[in-house]
Amino acid sequence: MRLILGSASPRRQELLARLGVVPDAVRPADIDETPATGELPRPYTERMAREKAAAVDAAPEDLVLAADTTVAAGRRILGKPADADEARAFLELLSGRRHRVVTAVALRRGDRLWQRRVDSAVKMKRLSEVEIRAYLASSEWQGKAGGYAIQGRAEAFIPWMQGSYSGVMGLPLTETAALLQGAGWPLWEAGA
Repeated sequence: MRLILGSASPRRQELLARLGVVPDAVRPADIDETPATGELPRPYTERMAREKAAAVDAAPEDLVLAADTTVAAGRRILGKPADADEARAFLELLSGRRHRVVTAVALRRGDRLWQRRVDSAVKMKRLSEVEIRAYLASSEWQGKAGGYAIQGRAEAFIPWMQGSYSGVMGLPLTETAALLQGAGWPLWEAGA
């Protein structure tokens, strides 16, 4: 059995390494990540994780791990900003408010699929124009759902959160470990 990570995210690889897991292969899924009309954040995130896991080519005995993270401002899905203007709009929307970060994890082996979802509540402090400009100039927002990375400079913007810190980063470790163990991956065996 081999483990294939269906993501190009270096953060997901770093998070897996915290569990002592190094994927045998990294094969990012190439899928359309456009939300369906009227699709809500939780179902959208779960669908994305499933579709990513299904899109990765693997042998029947291999495990394919995929995940998706979405920032939700109410019913609105804030994905990865297309440019600095959209990142600014996201930061201005989130400034001074609570929002949800939804991360879904899917693990596939052949035709079998296991899935978990984690919702975290995050409060962003009210951001000044100087903070927004400096954060945009850092380029850290690029490729990040909601236009920020909690594990980077934006951590200074988050006075409170409830849920999974690793889930907000992009891969909830407790749930991922449970999925891997349930699928037969030797996670806690000596030398695994």
